[in-house]
Amino acid sequence: MSWELRCVVWIILAIPLVVGRTANGDSEQAPSSGAPKTVEHPSMVEWMELPRATQIPQTKFDEDAARQSGRVLPKPEPLQPTLDPGLPIYRPLGKTKLSGHFSGAASDVLPNLAQRWFSAFANYYPNVHLSLSPPYAGSLGAKELIGGDIDFVLVSRELKPDDITEFKAKFGYPPLSVPISGGSYRHFGFLDAVVFFVNKENPIEQISFDQLDAIYSSTLFRGGTQITTWGQLGATGKWADEPIHAYGIQPWNGFEEFVRQHVLNFHAKRGEWRDGIRYEKLVFPLARDVEQDRNAIGYSGVAYIDAAVKILALSEQSSGPYFSASYENVAAASYPLSRLVYFNVNRTPGKALNPVLAEFLRFVLSQQGQQVVRDQAIYLPSRRARC
Repeated sequence: MSWELRCVVWIILAIPLVVGRTANGDSEQAPSSGAPKTVEHPSMVEWMELPRATQIPQTKFDEDAARQSGRVLPKPEPLQPTLDPGLPIYRPLGKTKLSGHFSGAASDVLPNLAQRWFSAFANYYPNVHLSLSPPYAGSLGAKELIGGDIDFVLVSRELKPDDITEFKAKFGYPPLSVPISGGSYRHFGFLDAVVFFVNKENPIEQISFDQLDAIYSSTLFRGGTQITTWGQLGATGKWADEPIHAYGIQPWNGFEEFVRQHVLNFHAKRGEWRDGIRYEKLVFPLARDVEQDRNAIGYSGVAYIDAAVKILALSEQSSGPYFSASYENVAAASYPLSRLVYFNVNRTPGKALNPVLAEFLRFVLSQQGQQVVRDQAIYLPSRRARC
């Protein structure tokens, strides 16, 4: 299920040496005493601030504390998008009585948001008790549903392929995975948006998923041929014959899996990385790698941009439109690598979901449910599904 985020907050938030492409080449009429004069805008808007502070992995103490209590929440975003008016208004079931105890598990960045949802839902159905129990872990996925000891799992990423395979081996079908909110924009550890970037001297400003697949994959499911030089992406002059140095994160990793699923996978076929990618074990060094390599391209979360690199505008289609990784584009989900939070449950195909969990999902995906997300001000509210 794909989700569209729409936002009426018109802002530009600076990120390090970001280059953002306008959606189309607008022009404006300059006032004059004679005929109007057309002033062409440049195709790019460039803004710059100092790179973010370098993030470091959690210590063992941090990990243990997060498993028991969840991660400490970051500072909220100063501005928040309005709710999508297309989301349904939640109306409870009237005389229908719902009750019961339902236990779940969650990634370590989700207990706070989940508890807010549980409390808000209890205002409508006081006899329903939804709960999470530690340990909380970023690695949680479908495996936690296999044992049958819990009713649902909240996960801050897509499920691991191995988890789905094990689940299907036991039940004969995959778990139901429902996106229930957007990720964050730039919060370290809290599902920040993913960006592709190049060295700041590189002349290219945008790139499509087809081109990224042709750079990074061996399977080429998007139908292209291997791209190995910057000239194949439109660079001219001394850049035309320069080789592309592709940097990435060593599989398996949440960022790596997200990029694989959205860029390399195509028409239900799982893409594979090509040989020769310069892998890092973790996401932390990628921006600095690209800053130091003139011919590099790499990817990471926005929170990890701690070097002066050029962030590329992206498009899912070769024909565009292209979107920069600005806050407004991520909040509107027009930026194609905005991330999602998922509710995962064991539901037999063809059978109805448990009525309490179904009603909880209906609440979460309503305006009232997404207002809970907005009030927390870490994650971004979901938008209605594209038809």
